[in-house]
Parts: sequence; structure tokens; C-alpha cells
Amino acid sequence: MQASSAKNRINRLKPLQVIAVLAVLQLIIAFLTEPLIFTHEEAMWQYIGRNWVRNGLVPYAGGVDNKSPLIFLIFGLSDRMFGVNFWFPRLLGVAVQSVGIYFIYKIAEKTINRQAGIFAISFYGLSLLWRTTGGKYVSFTETYAVTCVIASIYLGLFCSGSRWLFAGGLVAALGLGFRFSAMFGIIPAIIFIFRQNPKAGIRFSSGLLGGISLLIILAFLAGISMNDFLFYGFTDNFGSGSPTGHSLAWKAQAFADGFFYSELILFYPALVAYFILNRGMDFLKAWLICEFLGIVLIGIYARNHFKDLLPVLSLMSAFVLNWLVESHRLSIRKIMLGIWLVFFPKSFEPFFAIKRIFLSKSGQFLSGEKAVSVEDENLKKQIGVWIRDNTHPEEKVFISGYGAQIQAYSERLSPSIYFNVTQTVFAKNRLYADLSSGRPALIVVPRQERYLNSVDADIRSYIASLASGNYHLDTCLYNYNIYRYNKANNFR
Repeated sequence: MQASSAKNRINRLKPLQVIAVLAVLQLIIAFLTEPLIFTHEEAMWQYIGRNWVRNGLVPYAGGVDNKSPLIFLIFGLSDRMFGVNFWFPRLLGVAVQSVGIYFIYKIAEKTINRQAGIFAISFYGLSLLWRTTGGKYVSFTETYAVTCVIASIYLGLFCSGSRWLFAGGLVAALGLGFRFSAMFGIIPAIIFIFRQNPKAGIRFSSGLLGGISLLIILAFLAGISMNDFLFYGFTDNFGSGSPTGHSLAWKAQAFADGFFYSELILFYPALVAYFILNRGMDFLKAWLICEFLGIVLIGIYARNHFKDLLPVLSLMSAFVLNWLVESHRLSIRKIMLGIWLVFFPKSFEPFFAIKRIFLSKSGQFLSGEKAVSVEDENLKKQIGVWIRDNTHPEEKVFISGYGAQIQAYSERLSPSIYFNVTQTVFAKNRLYADLSSGRPALIVVPRQERYLNSVDADIRSYIASLASGNYHLDTCLYNYNIYRYNKANNFR
């Protein structure tokens, strides 16, 4: 009777109710964890998107990053509609991520039962909140790519009708448009669709190819060079000085940190049980293997990259728990309580963020030698605002090192497409050429130890030589020296 009563209660629990609670939690993590400004990556996309939408400088001409023009467009439109902000891209990201949670429910409901669907979205929605998996980074490309992969799998494998298959291919193409790494989720889907029905595989592939073709045509019409897209978005990410240019020892440590010294280990008991209960190679196993290989081959092990694993791990865990309930008459109520207690993010950071918001003294600027002791990422916004208020809109500003957040809040153009340090040979040569041909009105140089450790000596030496030329030290704000060009008109 108790088991039946618990089952009735979970049947009364609506998936949209669970998704709504998870969406609220996503908003708390997205807006009330550090930093309370643009993240470094968001600032890069804001800068490039603003240049595209406001200034007509298409991606890779108005700034480069190894991401898709689609994410630049989201931030550019956000800037156009609401000014410099991060709240709109994050709200949109939460909405998209919630759609992905819903499709996880539909897959579990279709392949197992409704009860497993509730388990699956609990696993997935809570694990998306972890720091380990980039819970704050709801506006990142992974949010869109993973949601598209989940939706395309549902439409391609679990919906009948040629129109759904074609639509699944189109959605898969959109995911690939956000991230090349979406292919690691799309490949097993194509293989298993073809195994089920070759004609269905052709329809799905037609949608995929049609979607890719449409994205290429739209990029061409927007004036984006495909050569630039492939070079800056793909080729320039490999080799010494690139995002993937790490030593084997670094990658081994990052692998261990990501897979073993993180909340991901909470999934492993259910993962082992799933492989024991299902001896053959099924779709979930193929999906997991492909996503795992994708993370390893990319080799950056960024927290947000682990989001790729969460859908399949959640579905496997839901299968195992549903098997335990059905086979051993375990209490559904206790299992749901256990999921939420174990997988709920363990962080008090939002409480400290609320305190900071109400007690912050954002109107005060700290300058002079005392600024050396200040190390706070949130203060980069104030430096950017100071630059905006003390320069003309047409003047260019160069922030040395990893200064994307300052650049975004300054609302000023950089004299180089490499406005955020990239240390490949090509990037260095392009940076030197850009700075030689177009002297910025301001040069901003960090004084932190991180700048000395993370930026190559030749770049630091070149910037120091440039600043010691026809520039003078204007001020020092929050551990940043700000040099002004002697021939520039001062604006106070």
C-alpha cells in the first residue's frame, strides 16, 4: 500500500513543476555566484557581438574568439536591445536549458516510464547547477548545443514521421552551429537511426545537411568569411599558445580533477550498475562513449565541457533507479528525497553574493599605490566604466592580457582583433602589427602576478616598450596602470 501510495504521489507530480523549480535554482546560481559581472567569456562575446550589431564589424573582423557567430549574435542583439548587460543572455540560457530538461523527461518517459522521467530530470537539472559542470555558465554555447543534441535525439529516435526526422536533423545542425563538439552527440544518433531504419536515417541526415547549408548561406549573407570562421574558430585552437596547447602532465591532472575530484563521481555507482544490467551495446552507451571521447580529444577539460555528459548519465541513472523501484519495491518518496539531497549543489555562495550586493560601494574608485593589494574580478567593471567616462567614443583602448571584461564595460574598440591575449605565433604577429599601425588612446596594463605568469614575456615586453614611448601614466586603478597617449585629447 505504501509503495502504491508513493507511486501515486509521484504520478501527481508534474514534470513542468519540477522544471519550474529547477529553473528558479538555475537563476539563483547564474546571477548570485561570482563574478557578479560578465564572466570572462561572456565579456568576449559581448564585445564581438556589440561590434557586429552596433558597428557593422562582422565576427573575426571586429574581434576574434573560437566560438560560433551564433553566440556573438545573441550577445550583440542583447546589447542592441538592452545596452551592456549579461542578464538577457543568462535568462535566455536558462530558458533553453529548461527546454533541454523537458526533452530529457520525454526521452525517459518514452523509453522507460513517467516515473523514470521524473528521476531523470531531477538528476539532470540538479547536476546542471554544480560548479564542476559550470552551473553559472548558462549563457555559454554548451547550453544551446547540448539542448539541441537532446532534442534532435528525441525527434530522430523516438518520434515517428518523416517531418520529425527532418526537424531532428535541422535541430542537430543548429547544435553543430553553436559548437563543433556537438558532433559527438550527433554521430551516435545518426548511427542508431540508420540501424533502426535506413530511410529514417536518410531523412534525418537530409535535415542535418540542409540545416548546415542554411547556416553557411546565412553566414555568407552576413559577410562572414568562411576562411576566417574555420581558421579562428577551429585551426587557431591547436598548437603552442592556443587553448589546447597544454602539456601532457597538465592534461592528466585536469582529467583527474574533472572526472574524479568532482561531483561527477555521484553518477558512477549508477553508471556501473547500468553497464552490469545492460550487457550489450545500446544507444546510451554509445552516446556516453562518444561524449567522453569528445572531452578527451579537445583536452581543455573546462567545467562547462562536462555538461555534455550529463544528459546520458542522468538517463542511465534514472533507468537504474527505476529498476530498483520496480524490482525491489523501494520507496519512491525516499529515492526522490535522496536524489535531491545528494545532487543538490553544496554552496553558500549565493548568500554571500546577496550580502555583497547590498553592502557594495560601487561608486568608489581606488587609485594609486594602494591599489596593488586589491584583487577582485568584480572591480573590472569599474575600470571599464572609468575608461568609458574618460575617453571619447571614437578613441581606441588596448587592455593587455586577459582584459575582455574591462574592454566590454568600456564600450570602446580595441586597436587589434586580438583584444584578449592569444599566444600563438600568428596571433602575436597580428597583435604587434595592429598596435604598430593604430596607436590606442589608452593602454591598460595589469600589475597582478597572474599577468606575469600567464602572458608570455615577449608580449609583456612589447606592451611595456609601447607604453614607455609616447605615453604617460595617467592613473592606477585597482591594480591596473593606465597609460594615455601624449598626443590624444584628454577628456575629463
